Amino acid sequence: MTDPKIQSLSDLEDHMRAVARGEKPAPADAATPSFESVEALARLLTPENRRLLALIRDRWPQSVAHLAELAGRAEPNLLRTLEKLSAAGLVRMEKDGRRKVPVPLVGRIVVEIDPYSANERVHAERV
Repeated sequence: MTDPKIQSLSDLEDHMRAVARGEKPAPADAATPSFESVEALARLLTPENRRLLALIRDRWPQSVAHLAELAGRAEPNLLRTLEKLSAAGLVRMEKDGRRKVPVPLVGRIVVEIDPYSANERVHAERV
């Protein structure tokens, strides 16, 4: 996994339009997650979601149903959360027959904030 990017939606849109016009090359890893801000990343990493990530890392559930049982959550709600965590590059959903199995991708996230500018960086360490 490459490190998530912090970029505004308008910057992302400008970059995508430049790629479409042929002015810039397409990124090598187009699946790199991006966040509008560090705050957006923090909103995703709620205490409940962090507990869920810890369950995935520590218990290696063999299905979403198993994870729902471990977490004490309804499966439909859990699936929506897993989709968001997957889109952010924090987990990957693997197929095992008819089952979906959540697999942790990130062991640690480091956020660097320059207090004197808007430069923010995120580094994600693999599990």
